[in-house]
Amino acid sequence: MQRGSDRLNVHRDDEMKHELKGLLRSGHPTRVEEWHDPEPAADDDPEVWSGPVGGLGSPASLERTRMELARHLSRHAFPAKPGELARALRRSNAPGTLIDAVAGLPHQDRYENLQQLAEALVGGA
Repeated sequence: MQRGSDRLNVHRDDEMKHELKGLLRSGHPTRVEEWHDPEPAADDDPEVWSGPVGGLGSPASLERTRMELARHLSRHAFPAKPGELARALRRSNAPGTLIDAVAGLPHQDRYENLQQLAEALVGGA
């Protein structure tokens, strides 16, 4: 049904479909110039929670660790022991290195909040 408000006529619409046909069929960019394509992530990018930026024990490292924990743990997970927190992290699909670090904390310790847990991880790293 034609409403009369189309910006393009039927011929231009068919021409645009023909221009996009290669892109739609190939499943990848069809441009000749590579600078048009987005750059993929590098293989050596640091992990979010334990990367080298800021160094171990620095406030930036503590902040990153706390942020990554907060992405995967709710406040309802506390207070808890490391085993319980590791299970909660597994349920929320946290990175394996973060789960291993939490599971490696002393089993008798109990953490009342996220800040205590982040400080234990950064201090024990």
